[in-house]
Amino acid sequence: MALRFGADICTAKTDYGTVLLDQRSGEYWELNPTATLVVDTLMAGGDEAAATAAVMEAFDVDPDRARADVTALVEQLRAGGLAE
Repeated sequence: MALRFGADICTAKTDYGTVLLDQRSGEYWELNPTATLVVDTLMAGGDEAAATAAVMEAFDVDPDRARADVTALVEQLRAGGLAE
């Protein structure tokens, strides 16, 4: 499923991943390179399977671990009110 950030979420790429700012609360979230790859894949319209495949290819991770990490990240972003 595709992912999109709420209107109050600003993003900035860094040398170490991506930083998210929730303008409602003033809280920052820092995404490492793996999480950045997952978010970029989902924001481009890919689903969780595509994000899992991208993580496996880029970081040489086994399928179960990659799938669990993608699912956990998406759940955290949604639970934090950052993504829809």
